[in-house]
Amino acid sequence: MIARLLAALGLAAFAPALWADALTGDVQRQPMNVSAIVMFVAFVGLTLCITYWASKRSKSAADFYTAGGSITGFQNGLAIAGDYMSAASFLGISALVFASGYDGLIYSIGFLVGWPIILFLIAERLRNLGKYTFADVASYRLKQKNIRTLSACGSLVVVAFYLIAQMVGAGKLIQLLFGLNYHVAVVMVGILMVLYVLFGGMLATTWVQIIKAVLLLSGATFMAIMVLKHVNFDISTLFSEAIKVHPKGEAIMSPGGLVKDPISAFSLGFALMFGTAGLPHILMRFFTVSDAKEARKSVFFATGFIGYFYILTFIIGFGAILLVSTNPAFKDATGALIGGNNMAAVHLANAVGGSLFLGFISAVAFATILAVVAGLTLAGASAVSHDLYASVYKGGKANEKDELRVSKMTTVALGVVAIILGILFEKQNIAFMVGLAFSIAASCNFPVLLLSMYWKKLTTRGAMIGGWLGLITAVVLMILGPTIWVQILGHEKPIYPFEYPALFSMAVAFIGIWFFSITDKSAAADEERARFFPQFIRSQTGLGASGAVAH
Repeated sequence: MIARLLAALGLAAFAPALWADALTGDVQRQPMNVSAIVMFVAFVGLTLCITYWASKRSKSAADFYTAGGSITGFQNGLAIAGDYMSAASFLGISALVFASGYDGLIYSIGFLVGWPIILFLIAERLRNLGKYTFADVASYRLKQKNIRTLSACGSLVVVAFYLIAQMVGAGKLIQLLFGLNYHVAVVMVGILMVLYVLFGGMLATTWVQIIKAVLLLSGATFMAIMVLKHVNFDISTLFSEAIKVHPKGEAIMSPGGLVKDPISAFSLGFALMFGTAGLPHILMRFFTVSDAKEARKSVFFATGFIGYFYILTFIIGFGAILLVSTNPAFKDATGALIGGNNMAAVHLANAVGGSLFLGFISAVAFATILAVVAGLTLAGASAVSHDLYASVYKGGKANEKDELRVSKMTTVALGVVAIILGILFEKQNIAFMVGLAFSIAASCNFPVLLLSMYWKKLTTRGAMIGGWLGLITAVVLMILGPTIWVQILGHEKPIYPFEYPALFSMAVAFIGIWFFSITDKSAAADEERARFFPQFIRSQTGLGASGAVAH
């Protein structure tokens, strides 16, 4: 169950085969934490007030999808960090560091490296070329219906897997921390996420993410400071004392234990780095700022906040080794950590701040999921209403009122589906879903988006065939891999021996796009290539971009 919980909370990298030894112990429902319940209710009350305020200002499609471009670079950077710093980043990486030491950093570094790619290659051009979704950019000079259908399908698949994982994670987290029933928790999250998106749109979602980011960074900073205070702010003392009490001894300071073969390491790294640059709910955030300059600022601030946060989780993990593993109060009769290693950061909160701070951290951990599911729901709703309905079904002739109505209907539908799937998948191993979400984002969304902006010879035929090949390859290899083929379907050996498909599925996508583009000799392909130069000018200058100014 710990494995399911961690994967469910949104940490794509954690496939069971890679970290089976890192997370051990049975999950046990914790006693109801009154302070956590009070703080959770206060957070929900505050965010619902924000939603009411935002609903008064969300009148147009631009308001609903992108907050009218009114978010500043700093605010958007915080919101992106809030969208990205999942409960798993907090609980999961801390747990890995607690169990394996230095090795836990491979995941946080993998996630972080994706942001310079977005900063230097994507953010500015995305803002200058797009309006509401990244499909606007991918279809800019290609056939609208074909590319939007591919991009929307890729987005919906990513959103679906990610959303299911978040819903199950939310249910398990509340069950663990608050002592509430799993089904009640899932329904509660579903209702709240629909309310945020339905009435407040992107403006409410953004402020929920900002508040969550500030709370999470504040809580993690306090924990890290208290840990460092315990060792007189001497990092070397922290490490040396941790080595003395950890069962693995000096091995916790050596890398290489979690990912043993180069192909798995590359595949994992590709999924983390390039998957980030293809996540629809992250890319959508760059349309909430006024221009490309603010988009660059967004990534700059987001990278800083996220990098700082991952440094904190490293200190928290080692602090848990020092203060939690040596305290019998946090262990059960067998000597294992109560609730499993995944609860290391939560126990550390209790150790450094008492029950009140424990309640705060518990409520913040849940708030992280609310922020992520709101962003995912909005991304899914925009893919259906803006890309499929307005651009494909209506051929770009839908009026704004109808598009907004479809978007809100989709939001409600996504909420209902998320609740149902969250309940249905309660007992299933869903580790592969988040991994598949990142792998599909890296294998379908990212190649099409990148080449549409940078490669003159790209054609609709190449993008369609290569994109679909990448998506299908990622899904098939995941099914044939160790997670599904062996652990879920019960076969003795996997047909595809590695946990993640990104290394191969990305190669298939890029090669497919390249080959079927250069062999396309049609007149339509020549026209598409000719439109690259006007697109390049706009991507660099912002001339003609929605709400943007040349600079």
